[in-house]
Amino acid sequence: MSILLTPGQAGDNPQLLPLLDQIGVHRAGPGRPRKRPDRVVADKAYSHPSTRGAMRRRGVGFTSPEREDQIARRQAKGSRGGRPPAFDPTVYAGRNVVERCFNRLKQFRDLATRYVKRAAYFRAEITIAAAVLWLRQDLQDTP
Repeated sequence: MSILLTPGQAGDNPQLLPLLDQIGVHRAGPGRPRKRPDRVVADKAYSHPSTRGAMRRRGVGFTSPEREDQIARRQAKGSRGGRPPAFDPTVYAGRNVVERCFNRLKQFRDLATRYVKRAAYFRAEITIAAAVLWLRQDLQDTP
């Protein structure tokens, strides 16, 4: 898991690649952690041609609906606009897991109200809250 804090007015899309660079997924056996996910499922905020190109260059599958303005721009170009990007609605439906995680994190009062003003403390609270949620889930899964 990786956490990247930004100012409230910062856009989401420019933070995607630095966030992916911080991720390391441990392997079951020996070897270095994987640095590249198989697929990224994102909302419309990340649907930009530069993001799609960066994911293609990295060899990462990317599922995100196309924004209305991008559809109109592509269609206005006619045949020069190219094909619409591939979109799999069944894969995109799995994104609700992330949204539910955000909603559970907001149940922690300090996170929801942003009571803590220092970035280091806020990041620590997010990490602790995520660990608590993970432990609660792990306890529910054990028979």
